[in-house]
Amino acid sequence: MSSLQDQLDEITANTRKLVQAERLAISERSVEDLFASGIEDRILPIGAQVPEFSLKDARGKAVHSKDLLSVGPLIVKFFRGRWCSYCATELETWRDLYGRIREHGAVMVAISPQTARQNDFMAGQHGLPFPLLSDPGNKVATQFGLTYTLSETMQQYYKSILVNLTFINGEPSGTLPLPATYVISRKGNILFAEAHSDFRVRPEPEEALAAAFSAR
Repeated sequence: MSSLQDQLDEITANTRKLVQAERLAISERSVEDLFASGIEDRILPIGAQVPEFSLKDARGKAVHSKDLLSVGPLIVKFFRGRWCSYCATELETWRDLYGRIREHGAVMVAISPQTARQNDFMAGQHGLPFPLLSDPGNKVATQFGLTYTLSETMQQYYKSILVNLTFINGEPSGTLPLPATYVISRKGNILFAEAHSDFRVRPEPEEALAAAFSAR
């Protein structure tokens, strides 16, 4: 069975075959600029206490972090949106691991800035069993140090490939979260934290699972 990163690398290879080089260069420059900003060094790190949060799920029901942590260790996936094929592939990988997560007494949520309606579409399309939570304007992502503002060039680039973030996210800030994986202990401290400026790179789930399953 191929690793998650192998699957993501295949998406990248196929994209490079299909998309013009000058258009790919726009996205490449954006990744380089984001990395140069040092955002990866500012994410909420291992050992930090997580701020409490409350976000709505795809059906509009409020989900509180405190309630989740009362059940068990919490895996939190921050993702960009259903329009991102890398995010969809990653969440499908987590979908297939969800049985193990629950067997070990852990819980999981995935958070993005997209609207509840978009989350509802995504959960149905990909058969996702864990809650997808809406983070309007990336307010919770900002507390984790993950939020950045797209350049005007990138916003126009996304529009040119029919990704209208203002519509998808229900607000015009032009912000996105770094794709990130966190594991939080029942006491609310971070056991695992990883985020990458390059949206094509994600940690292997087994690394996060090891942290979650060893949590007390």
